[in-house]
Amino acid sequence: MNVLFLTLLEFETLNERTLYTDLLREFVKDGHYVYAVSPIERKKKKKTYLLEEDHAKILRLKIGNLQKTNFIEKGISTLTVDTLFKAGINKYFKDVRFDLVLYSTPPITLVETVKYVKKRDHAFTYLLLKDIFPQNAVDMGLLSTTGAKSVLYNYFRRKETELYQCSDKIGCMSEKNKEYVLIHNPEILESRVEVCPNSFDVIDKSVDPETRNAIREKYELPLDKKVFIYGGNLGKPQCIPFIIACLKKCSRIDDIMFLIIGTGTEYGTLEKYVREHPGNVKLMKYIPKEEYDTLVGACDVGMIFLDFRFTIPNFPSRLLSYMQAKIPVLAATDVNTDLRQVIADGGFGWWCESRSAGDFYKTVKKVLAEGTEGMAEKEWAYLCDHYSSAISYGIIKNSIQQHLL
Repeated sequence: MNVLFLTLLEFETLNERTLYTDLLREFVKDGHYVYAVSPIERKKKKKTYLLEEDHAKILRLKIGNLQKTNFIEKGISTLTVDTLFKAGINKYFKDVRFDLVLYSTPPITLVETVKYVKKRDHAFTYLLLKDIFPQNAVDMGLLSTTGAKSVLYNYFRRKETELYQCSDKIGCMSEKNKEYVLIHNPEILESRVEVCPNSFDVIDKSVDPETRNAIREKYELPLDKKVFIYGGNLGKPQCIPFIIACLKKCSRIDDIMFLIIGTGTEYGTLEKYVREHPGNVKLMKYIPKEEYDTLVGACDVGMIFLDFRFTIPNFPSRLLSYMQAKIPVLAATDVNTDLRQVIADGGFGWWCESRSAGDFYKTVKKVLAEGTEGMAEKEWAYLCDHYSSAISYGIIKNSIQQHLL
């Protein structure tokens, strides 16, 4: 089977450790051939080129700038990426007939490419739904269903609907995701929507006590305190004002340390707070993934933050990084995500709503009082049973087989 994978993720080999490359390796293991289109933004000043490895070809396709650029340039690049992807496939993969087209959101704007390959090759199309746009932008106040901002919203909503319509199967991150899609898109048959969760090639990333101490010394983290780590994007979805309020509320708890690692549009706001209020918070920018994974294993609790205004049920992939490191999770989120239920069912963490810094403070105190004994084993078992890339591959494979019956 020839598989075409479309993504905005930049990668050069299937041997990288990401949600998507881990999944694609499962196709290769089962004897399939993978063709992937992975972009290069114009600011990197590289031309389009093709990479080849065993049972895979990766087209690094030059596109406009999407990340860390102004709103107008990002908008233009978003609107042109579909045309560029389609042209790239026609030029570099023109003699290949695809059996499966696999693609993820974001973006929703690759719909014409998906429709083109589906019609040309009679391919099975599978959407990995990783966010629900444009509603997430409405939740954050970036778009609106009324007024001037409704023009953009209506355009993207049409694109979203088109993408759902041309997808033979829609794989959602969780049960709540599935419910949301079906409720807000009643024209979609329930049989076309299933849960295909975020997943990794399950690897034990926990560390032994000696490594833990060495890592903490390297990064100047206390050996005698509980270290709460957050790693990931620092943007509007994480509600940085709420995080700052939580840090301020917990600033007098002597036996903990907050470690925050990441980049994003709101990094400067957080950096200003930490600079003006030195204490039990350490802020770091991006570090290499392997180094980051080891650092996570040297901490005690992994944190997840989501803005309370979200009406869509997000399911952050950073949860899996904490699970691989076998550290319990403290999640402060909206009430619509089923992350709370997963943590409760698995018995490896705590949850509070991301409205009140006082509630977060109480939850931190609860973590310290209850301790984490026995959680690592429960967490690892839950990860293996639910979030292995082999499981996600099996779900997609089964959908294709059912389609062929």
